[in-house]
Amino acid sequence: MQERADRRSERSARLYSCLRGLPGGRYACPLISKQAVAFPNRPPPPVPTPPTATADNNRRDELVRVAAKLFREKGFDGTTVRDIAQAADMRSGSPFYHFANKHELLLAVMEEGLRQGLQRTEAALEQAGEGLSAEARFRLLVRVHYGILHDNGSDFIPVMLYDWRSLPDEYKRRIIKLKDRYDAIWQSTIDALHAEGRLGAEPRLARLLVLGAINFTGTWYRPKSRAAGSVDLDTLAQQTAALFLHTR
Repeated sequence: MQERADRRSERSARLYSCLRGLPGGRYACPLISKQAVAFPNRPPPPVPTPPTATADNNRRDELVRVAAKLFREKGFDGTTVRDIAQAADMRSGSPFYHFANKHELLLAVMEEGLRQGLQRTEAALEQAGEGLSAEARFRLLVRVHYGILHDNGSDFIPVMLYDWRSLPDEYKRRIIKLKDRYDAIWQSTIDALHAEGRLGAEPRLARLLVLGAINFTGTWYRPKSRAAGSVDLDTLAQQTAALFLHTR
């Protein structure tokens, strides 16, 4: 079904280009049937509309989502472009219309994860309003970060954590710029906690320790686990805050 749709879309784009590009109009286009030339008084068929930018963006977004899921499950090296295309219900070569290679797709997955993480974090802080104490802000950041890692469809950041070494250096620089923006939100909060005596470690090291501990839960925490002693994300966030914050 998808393959037929892809062929129709490709033919529509070729016909659209042909009709616009040839000086002879529809009679000079080799894609027009002989019947159209034999009966010139017959109204020409409507010109097919080429694929829209919105449709292209939707297919690109689907590729990124599917790639993130497969990279998280099988690893970057264990996932082929054919695997991604098949999971996205596309032909094996279709991903190369959107991405030059698999590394570029990995870059898109990481960028999407950081973009979503920034949006969720900034939205949560805005909703909480100004005047939030450093402790309340820290607890909020911890809970939001757990959601970024473990909510449904949150495969993007774990891929960045597990497959960072697979990303070429020229792509890493783009990711680092986004990551620095996210880290700055955390650092300002941890600096405030340190100034209040609520964190004993050096502030930059404290940020790395806190985020490192939270990120490592991606290797063992299962949100829907029914095992004895399992906890939800709210409880996990509370316990994390209790581990790092000094009591007054």
